Amino acid sequence: MRRLAIALALLLPGALAAQGSSQASSHGASHNAAHSTGLSADQAAAYAVITKLFDGMRSRDTASMRAAFVSGASLQSVSANGVRNDAIDAWIGSIASAPAGLVLDERLGTPVVQVSGDLASVWVEYWFFAGERFSHCGVDAFVLAKQAGAWRILSVADTRKREGCAPAPAAAATPDR
Repeated sequence: MRRLAIALALLLPGALAAQGSSQASSHGASHNAAHSTGLSADQAAAYAVITKLFDGMRSRDTASMRAAFVSGASLQSVSANGVRNDAIDAWIGSIASAPAGLVLDERLGTPVVQVSGDLASVWVEYWFFAGERFSHCGVDAFVLAKQAGAWRILSVADTRKREGCAPAPAAAATPDR
């Protein structure tokens, strides 16, 4: 969470200047990725939780974001310096407290989704933008459980880097922008 706060502080001047440019959501790109990769209905349903989480992040719908996680879910970031554990509520709080009008956009690549009964994993490359400004890329690794017929996130671990990233997918245009 401290890294996100520092990254936001460093990125805000450029991101706020870019606010006049059109901004877009990656919902279309990530949602279409699930359908274009031939996922089964269960795989697509598990992946939909991930896309809904990041749709909620872009719109700062913290209730929707919290609903994606089971109680006690974990969040870790893996780097050369070790593993950092963060609280889900603290991460969601940092999203909610970002400057008004700044869209936090995690654009997703093509997912690898595995399902076995009521357990699923989603491995997906991502590119994170604060407004129009690129911040970092990496991989998100989610573990989900199906409870009462609905998929929810048990844990998420990510990697982060600023260099050596593949080109980011274009943000999808949305009618409200």
